[in-house]
Amino acid sequence: MTEIKTLLLFALTAVAEILGCYLPWLWLKQGASVWLLLPAVVSLAAFVWLLTLHPSASGRIYAAYGGIYISVALVWLWLVDGVKPSGWDMAGVVVCLLGAGLIAFQPRA
Repeated sequence: MTEIKTLLLFALTAVAEILGCYLPWLWLKQGASVWLLLPAVVSLAAFVWLLTLHPSASGRIYAAYGGIYISVALVWLWLVDGVKPSGWDMAGVVVCLLGAGLIAFQPRA
């Protein structure tokens, strides 16, 4: 799997996970409809399925995914919650993405 496909799969996986957690949050904290739990379950099921599509379901892949998840979560913060990430947030994303890249794309013997 190419690096671009891997990154896109990581991003899609992160969106499914965030959406699956965000919808119950809306119900519990914002008084939204309990019916949001249905798409939340579908989204979390998609998240689990997407994890199976990664090149290797190992701790290394999940560790690298964590860096992408953090990045997507901050994009979500900006686009959905309307809160612009701070410079510190962006610096943290850079560090996380560098770490994720080192973990995911290290030379393999």
